[in-house]
Amino acid sequence: RYLCVGLKQNGLKEVLGMWVGKSESSSFWMGVLTDLKARGVQDILITCTDNLNGFTDTIRTVFPQSSTQICVVHQIRNSCKYVVYKDKKEFTADMKNIYNAPNKEVAATELDNLEKKWAGKYPYAILSWRNNWDDLTVFFQFPLEIRKIIYTTNLIENLNGKIRKYTKSKLSFPSDDAVKKTVYLSLMEIEKKWTMPISNWGLIMNQFMLIFESRIQI
Repeated sequence: RYLCVGLKQNGLKEVLGMWVGKSESSSFWMGVLTDLKARGVQDILITCTDNLNGFTDTIRTVFPQSSTQICVVHQIRNSCKYVVYKDKKEFTADMKNIYNAPNKEVAATELDNLEKKWAGKYPYAILSWRNNWDDLTVFFQFPLEIRKIIYTTNLIENLNGKIRKYTKSKLSFPSDDAVKKTVYLSLMEIEKKWTMPISNWGLIMNQFMLIFESRIQI
């Protein structure tokens, strides 16, 4: 099950769609994005996604002007898969220096420091940062207020946690349609509570208008 959540011009969150797929492939993502476009999504300023197979490239194909950020939190989790337990706390603290850097140049220096310290022991953990570097650092192009809402998919993570509260009482479902119906109904209940814009939205919207002035209509 895959969810897409957007922020509207008034700063309110909105679930844009839910899809069920057995495989993560470019053709599946193309269907998702084409569906969004057919239902009225004209433009996406910035996307933040997990590093799912083929998703970023497909976004660029359907919404070529979109800035595509890979979730930094998921990158940290993926890197930690290659790190033994006793080193994870220290390794994670060193990775924080990368995404907490004031700009991309300092972040690159912190990645170099991470590599000098750990590459001999955990080369694949470093390589995953190198391979995805450009898509992991898109958020550095934007002011701090915008960075906070685009460098991670925590919004989706929190939403999935709330959905589980509605579905955990069900031990099994008779069909895929039953699952989708239950999740859909839970989303309707959750959205009723989304009555306030995200924090600092007035400031963030002004920043968006300066950066994307030709693409935002008030």
